[in-house]
Amino acid sequence: MTFSNKVLSQTITQLCLIKEIDHIVISPGSRNAPLTIGFTEHPEFKNFSIIDERCAAFFAMGMAQQLKRPVALVCTSGSALLNYYPAIAEAFYSNIPLVVISADRPQHLIDIGDGQTIRQENVYANHILYSANCMEGTEHQIKNETEINIALNTAIELKGPVHINVPFSEPLYHTTTELSVRPQHVPARLEKNTIDLLETKLLDTWNAANRIIVLIGVLDPESIDEDSLEKLAKDPRVIVFTETTSNVYHENFFPAIDQLIAPLNNTDFERLQPDLLLTFGGMVVSKKIKAFLRTYKPNKHWHVDIKRAFDTYFSLTEHIKLNPGDFLKAFLPKDIQHTSTYFKTWEQVKIHRLKKHETYLNSIPFSDLKVFSEIVKRLPDAIQLQLSNSATIRYAQLFSIKPSIKVFCNRGTSGIDGSTSTAVGAAFIASEQTVFITGDLSFLYDSNGLWNAYIPKHFRIILINNGGGGIFRILPGAKKVSQFDTFFETKHNFSAKHLCEMYDFRYEHVNSLESLQKSLATFFDASDVPKLLEIDTSKQNNDEILVTYFSEVR
Repeated sequence: MTFSNKVLSQTITQLCLIKEIDHIVISPGSRNAPLTIGFTEHPEFKNFSIIDERCAAFFAMGMAQQLKRPVALVCTSGSALLNYYPAIAEAFYSNIPLVVISADRPQHLIDIGDGQTIRQENVYANHILYSANCMEGTEHQIKNETEINIALNTAIELKGPVHINVPFSEPLYHTTTELSVRPQHVPARLEKNTIDLLETKLLDTWNAANRIIVLIGVLDPESIDEDSLEKLAKDPRVIVFTETTSNVYHENFFPAIDQLIAPLNNTDFERLQPDLLLTFGGMVVSKKIKAFLRTYKPNKHWHVDIKRAFDTYFSLTEHIKLNPGDFLKAFLPKDIQHTSTYFKTWEQVKIHRLKKHETYLNSIPFSDLKVFSEIVKRLPDAIQLQLSNSATIRYAQLFSIKPSIKVFCNRGTSGIDGSTSTAVGAAFIASEQTVFITGDLSFLYDSNGLWNAYIPKHFRIILINNGGGGIFRILPGAKKVSQFDTFFETKHNFSAKHLCEMYDFRYEHVNSLESLQKSLATFFDASDVPKLLEIDTSKQNNDEILVTYFSEVR
């Protein structure tokens, strides 16, 4: 077997191997040659070559999202690792484990005018769980081993991004057939937090509450067991608000939050105001639920999460450091059932809203909202659904997704960058078909996400092209701003057709309800290449149709 002759390369590759970090995404360069040699010459590593570092990082994040374990990124020195930063920030807030391994110049070459050098140490300081800054030389071997162990274990234990910066002096391409180091392996510790709920005030508070809202943010599929969901659903004091990204379903839950609360007045909000708010999961999409809970604050707010508790509603009173599934399983069986009209009252509102929802959808012309209603109805069972940010995720929030569908979206930083790359990385790992729904700006922004050799044939992209950032049209006062078309909505006339030709996607284009329905009838069928369906809604009054929707469901 061939190894780089660099001790640091051998140390890193051997520790990654021992800790089962075996998916490695490599971007080309010279300074990272010792790492590239070390990973690619070993048969147990699965290596991926992606040129664009920003796309590479999001691709790795999509893989880690599905694998539920760290994926490593390897790049050369200089600006290369800065291109990882958007994905690093997203992984930081979305609890996705990434290991960035950046090659660097030796310290004496930094800030002297040498080529392709920047200050790489601690470059991700504000959005990283750990930074390991290694040093060349056998005299630093023990310290380097310690730092690398800590970094890799942190990614495993805390589920987030870490950075290992590795300086290499020239020559860079020399190899050997012998390992010169056997690094000490310090195993990761996966502790299971527990709490004696009977000895806390939590049970008394829960049982004393008459109006309880459970709000679930981004959550991995199957995070909560069915028995716990059933107990929540049967409690007449409890309303469970879920989002498209919650991956939690029950007929008694409230999946379209904005549909329910957007038409409410002050009196309605006072009736809905909870005594107790229980939250878990990641970021919440709905701005309307945030505005409601910040104005009509609960008396108590508990957040259940092992790592962090954001005080999103400025009323946090308890951070329960448990896995949400473990907490509910331990806590709910001790619950004492009460009588209450809280759920029944709002269930009737939900039923009324759904009737109005269907009536309005049947009355509107071809538009973004109509398109989403058609897509959601025709999505196959048991697929993985990846959603881009901005308008896409917000439209998806208005519809009930089939329980068999797993839903993902980069909601950590909520950026439009990297959605395509993430979906491609996830599709490569996922066993089920992956469908990616995106808007035009997000898709064009990340078009390099298709520049790789790892896109499965069953991958499907649904591109809703309304000719610009249409979501800005519904923001209060935005359209009145001077130069709105150029600097906010950013109108364009681009199509995905030529990109599909370049990247070998089967391309379809529709611009009417009839042609959309016809295409969707066969779009998800098996094919010899991936497919992209571009839906042109650029000539429609999408903003007016959406704004009117919320008044019509009143």
